Amino acid sequence: MSQAELTTGHTAAALPALNADIAALPPYNAGLSLAEAQRLGGREDMARLASNENPDGCAPAVLAALSGAALEPWRYADPACTQLRAALAGHTGVAADRIVIGNGSEEMILAASRVLVGPGRGVLTVLPSFGLHAICAASLGAGVSHVPMTPGGGFDIGGLCAALAQGPAMLALSSPWNPVGPALDAPALDRLLRAADPARTAILFDEAYFEYADPVTRPAALAMLARWGGHWVSLRSFSKAWGLAGLRVGYALCSGRALATTLGNAKTPFNVNAAAQAGALAALTDPAWMQASVARCAAERARMTSALAAIGLFTPPSQTNFLFVDTGRDAEAVAAALLRAGVIVKPWREPGFEHFLRVTIGTADENDRFIHAIRNACLTCQEP
Repeated sequence: MSQAELTTGHTAAALPALNADIAALPPYNAGLSLAEAQRLGGREDMARLASNENPDGCAPAVLAALSGAALEPWRYADPACTQLRAALAGHTGVAADRIVIGNGSEEMILAASRVLVGPGRGVLTVLPSFGLHAICAASLGAGVSHVPMTPGGGFDIGGLCAALAQGPAMLALSSPWNPVGPALDAPALDRLLRAADPARTAILFDEAYFEYADPVTRPAALAMLARWGGHWVSLRSFSKAWGLAGLRVGYALCSGRALATTLGNAKTPFNVNAAAQAGALAALTDPAWMQASVARCAAERARMTSALAAIGLFTPPSQTNFLFVDTGRDAEAVAAALLRAGVIVKPWREPGFEHFLRVTIGTADENDRFIHAIRNACLTCQEP
């Protein structure tokens, strides 16, 4: 092989065409790694507030399970996740044969897209959106349409209902809403379900932040979806409130056994490793730990919201472990200034929302550091 071939990875001969749908996809905005943030910020000490990780860590039972002798890394994990599905059936009230476990809920988004949409079939979502709702559909050749958020940072229910009347193949919607923060209440969800024709449209209802939603206003979504009668998938995650982001465990609650079986066919075998299954099972034994973590997050979120308002920065009402902050200027420049102050956040890049950044609710000290840094950044980062 010539030096040129070693350098470029191919010869000068003609090559088959790449998949155009995949080649045209935008990159997912995963944010900066700690090492890259340290390099760009020029400092080692960083408040990591970009990826909505749980600053409390995870329950002690999880760490015990991961260090116990029962974990055998040299053995293949159960590809059916039998024990975890049984535990989740007890936790959610959904039968185990209607639950599919994923390598993060992201894998289930792709699997659901493969099952429910395809080339030439439209997917409806919101703007700004969780990127993979659009990326996964577009990777399959599906068209994606968006309904922007309202000026107050809420769901445009009327706009979504009008778009649903066109009969998209799937509505992909997160509630609580990543990256904005609000959650649907029962009347809003009921309006959407009435507008969606179950003979034409499936629903991907992403509840990755379910545990953070206000229990008083949170709708009984599973029961409402069941009464609606069409194909639906509700997504939940262990990454956020349960503190298992590094293990990658999400799950899909499906409208029926046939859909769950088909969804399972659309994922890879052995997709959830043994450590992830053990960690998730252990987490479910200590819901009180999770609930205490959620309560601490809610208190800090309220404090951060008030502090940002005092600076003059707008944040839509959030029922998550993050805030979507309108900086009133180029958020990339603000994020760069924050990085130099030792705070990692995620500036938003979707057209029309380049003034917004998303910041995770961290520890009290991290949140204080963010408030101080963004106050200074907004004084120094002016619009061109």
